[in-house]
Amino acid sequence: MITIQEFKDKYLGEIGTEVRDRYEQELKVELLAEQIKQLRKERNLTQEQLGELVGVQRAQISKMENNTGNVTVATLIKIFGALKAKVTFEIEKEKFEIT
Repeated sequence: MITIQEFKDKYLGEIGTEVRDRYEQELKVELLAEQIKQLRKERNLTQEQLGELVGVQRAQISKMENNTGNVTVATLIKIFGALKAKVTFEIEKEKFEIT
């Protein structure tokens, strides 16, 4: 039996490697997209209705929910605001050295 962590380390590299970091970032974006979709449905809103609340086209909401488009932080904040959901961002500083 192998853990998920061991699997990721073996096939994607350890945390801190380029491939693994890109994977982790994409996973976070995918989870964020899924949260938008889930909250929209819980609020009984169509993509069109959410787009109107935020000031974007339905197609942009669809792209966000399917993780196929870029989105600004400002738009994300507007979306979660329209969905009456609190958004928090955590910034974790890493050691910084100029080489």
